[in-house]
Amino acid sequence: MRTDIAIPRPISEAAEQLAQKLDISLSELYTAALTAYVTTHQKNEVTERLNQVYETETSTLEPVLVQLQVASLDGATW
Repeated sequence: MRTDIAIPRPISEAAEQLAQKLDISLSELYTAALTAYVTTHQKNEVTERLNQVYETETSTLEPVLVQLQVASLDGATW
């Protein structure tokens, strides 16, 4: 897919230099940068939703679940 966007000259020049340094195309650099940015924001959305849930719900485990988790370690050392 091709998209036209306007990027300020200092950022564009820095991106070109970084792409050359990394030996990748400018398109690959922009794709990697956007992927990282979108992924970060998606993770933040998940965190925000979980925070909303735990505003009204407890996060403690049932004692039986704790016992099962401990039993599943079966003497494992950390």
